[in-house]
Amino acid sequence: MLDWSQSELAAAAGVSRATVVDFERGARIPHRHNLAAIRCALEAAGVEFIPENGGGPGVRLARRSDSK
Repeated sequence: MLDWSQSELAAAAGVSRATVVDFERGARIPHRHNLAAIRCALEAAGVEFIPENGGGPGVRLARRSDSK
């Protein structure tokens, strides 16, 4: 969706790359503050988290308005 590497996500979120790698592998669940930092980094890049509304939760990339 964003075409970020694990290192780019880790840098944007201010967490270690190992945290991102372990989370993606399912090896561990990040601490609450690391998970919040990852979410904030993704949201700052335009990812919208969609709440469950009968179809299940999801994500989408926000539409960017053309400001000319």
